[in-house]
Amino acid sequence: MRVEEKDVAEPEIPERFLEGYAPILSAAAETGRRLTRDELETRRTLGREAAEAGHQLRALVNLHLAATRTAWPLSASASGTAGADAVLAAVEQAVDAFAEGFERAQRLTVRREEAARREFIDDLLYGRSDLGRLAERATRFGLRLSRAHAVAVAAGPEAYTESDAVPRSVEAALLTRFSGRKILLTTKDGRLVCIAPGSQPDVLRYFAKQAHAATDGGQVAVGRPHRGPGGVVHSYDEALDALDLAARMALDDPVLYADDLLVYPVLTRDRQAMADLVRSQLGPLKQARGGAEPLLRTLAEYFDAGCVAAETARRLSLSVRALTYRLDRIHQLTGSDPSDPMHRYALQTAVIGARLLDWPAKEL
Repeated sequence: MRVEEKDVAEPEIPERFLEGYAPILSAAAETGRRLTRDELETRRTLGREAAEAGHQLRALVNLHLAATRTAWPLSASASGTAGADAVLAAVEQAVDAFAEGFERAQRLTVRREEAARREFIDDLLYGRSDLGRLAERATRFGLRLSRAHAVAVAAGPEAYTESDAVPRSVEAALLTRFSGRKILLTTKDGRLVCIAPGSQPDVLRYFAKQAHAATDGGQVAVGRPHRGPGGVVHSYDEALDALDLAARMALDDPVLYADDLLVYPVLTRDRQAMADLVRSQLGPLKQARGGAEPLLRTLAEYFDAGCVAAETARRLSLSVRALTYRLDRIHQLTGSDPSDPMHRYALQTAVIGARLLDWPAKEL
């Protein structure tokens, strides 16, 4: 998550970062020599220390250039084009070594920040670490875990990391639309993850829209808002469960909301009872030529189409007559008539249970 920058006055740069610089220029003007290995290493060390002190590289370069103008000791013997070239070469070497040390320190700081951020995200989404300590760390990343948060997860055709173009484009869109909001965007196990305050559902709706487009039609699931550090884990798990449910139930909605899918966990809460229902209602379909799967799919499409035969036949690329034959065959095998309201509820519940339990691919 990007933090808005504020105009802060540049702290005065201590003269110690120019330590040894004037003698280097003097030696270059007098002898034309280049910097020694020790002098270069000293410049790199000073650059690293300046970065760690929080100074800006541009200001440090300007400091060196100002020192060059005032401390360029061209003697009479070293004056002229050759002397100027030697000093300019020394300036180039010194500033380059200083900048190298500065950039090394910055890269190390960035890696440390990335490692700390990744560790925090792992602890947050897996519910590890002391919850009180986790809440303290969260403020560093703009989250107040004492409040309710909701999590959205987007799954695309490939696995993503934070440095990939897709997450960066989604993040840019969110930051442009919701500048100043407390939003955390990251990736986890190849998926895009967005954490936002539960009181701001518009953020997750917009994330879902952007992620669906950026992942070329990927599916997005949104968990319910929950309070506290453990609430983020709960909402994240709900979003993952929704994606898993969509895969098993062949749900093709671009955006899934955990609120709308609560009936499915209820149906499978007593797994053994659901397995018994599937076996008793649909088990006889295994006797059909080709096994149970074609007739199970026929039932699923029939119920999804509102039990309208013509629409079901169109979805299955069958004639209405062929569909009627299949429904009659189901009636013969199971003893339950899909068109009879008295039988329909048990059959439809069993079909949902079969998808949830991955039957008949898995034995119950």
